[in-house]
Amino acid sequence: MHTTLHDTLVSAIRNIPDYPKPGIMFRDITTLLGDARAFRRAIDELVHPYAGSKIDKIAGIEARGFILGGAMAHQMSAGFIPIRKKGKLPHETVRVAYSLEYGLDEMEMHKDAVAPGEKVILVDDLIATGGTAEGAVKLLRQMGAEIVAACFVIDLPELGGRAKLEALDVPVRTLVAFEGH
Repeated sequence: MHTTLHDTLVSAIRNIPDYPKPGIMFRDITTLLGDARAFRRAIDELVHPYAGSKIDKIAGIEARGFILGGAMAHQMSAGFIPIRKKGKLPHETVRVAYSLEYGLDEMEMHKDAVAPGEKVILVDDLIATGGTAEGAVKLLRQMGAEIVAACFVIDLPELGGRAKLEALDVPVRTLVAFEGH
């Protein structure tokens, strides 16, 4: 029996109620990453629309975006840019503040990670309120990157992150959506 992409991915994602706090349903992709078939299907599906396009770099947001982004970069013969929490990168960096549920945090990338005009796809495991992804878009654009798309395995549409990125003229690709948060 052939399973749909949606069914394969949804059944591979672990749902953890009341984490990190009561009322939150945490969508854990570590189980998807540990399932070779589901992991491969997710990566194939994330890169498929861009096959044949010239993509220079994949930018992954720490930490699960590193795993997805590394696999995507390999498959697309592109370079990889780690976007990290403040203070983790050893060389000269550029930094941006972004909004979290409660307050602000900062993320950074190396100044020499992207050249002006390079075509970049941004990737992370999940888009919720979009604060982190929006910060990453601003950081990449500040360095002259052309953002082709932002890709996520999971969308939580009620939290509005996708709309926030689309308002910045960033096409968004997600593979599965879950109701609620």
